[in-house]
Amino acid sequence: MSVFIEYLSIVTGIELWEVIVLCAISFLGSFITAAFGLGGGTLNLATMALIFSPTVLIPVHGVVQLGSNFGRAFLMYKSVKMEIIPSFILGTIIGALVGGYIVVELPTQALQVFLAIFIFYTVWAPKLFANKLKKISFLSVGAFGAFVTMFVGATGPILTPFVVATSNGRKQVVGTHAVLMSIQHTFKIVAFGFIGFSYIQYIPIIFTLIISGFFGTIIGKRTLNWLSEGIFELLLKVILTLMALKLALGSIL
Repeated sequence: MSVFIEYLSIVTGIELWEVIVLCAISFLGSFITAAFGLGGGTLNLATMALIFSPTVLIPVHGVVQLGSNFGRAFLMYKSVKMEIIPSFILGTIIGALVGGYIVVELPTQALQVFLAIFIFYTVWAPKLFANKLKKISFLSVGAFGAFVTMFVGATGPILTPFVVATSNGRKQVVGTHAVLMSIQHTFKIVAFGFIGFSYIQYIPIIFTLIISGFFGTIIGKRTLNWLSEGIFELLLKVILTLMALKLALGSIL
């Protein structure tokens, strides 16, 4: 094991302790997302941002998150709300194409404020939100989420309120969210490949982080099984609210 970790360090050019931290956070992030619906992607992104350069961060994070979300989707495929998938895929293609061809930086602070307000509204006014939500709405949800993820990376909180509004129960929320995020990360990876990013150097560390995340998903899924609907909904609201506060504060600090 120590020899393999040394190999990963040499190939990727990062320190040994950084490899260990990344594996631990990948496990923890997948556990959190499988148990509570979201949060793991943001945790992974924040950790990887301390280790990888900005040009490497978003595409590599996307592949790792694809592995994490796909593993969760595979384990919970029976709970997925399949009828919203076609519209979401079409929207994601549009959003990824537009985002992939934008070469100037977006005003990050303004985007953070907008996302924070959006999350606050959708979390604390769910009935108003749900009453207007239709399957075709996921066309625009997919387009917006795919566009933003090209620049921000961890966009799980954007999709979660929509998934909550259209799902029945915590397992459908987590399973459907995993499929939607898998779709978005897939198209993001392809878009970065067309832009010119080379993933070859990072394949060993990516594979290792995906395996670490899968074990976290297995344990997180077991935790989800004994959570009550009431506790799950409360924890989900708390996590979303904290993320919105972090976005808002990050835009002004």
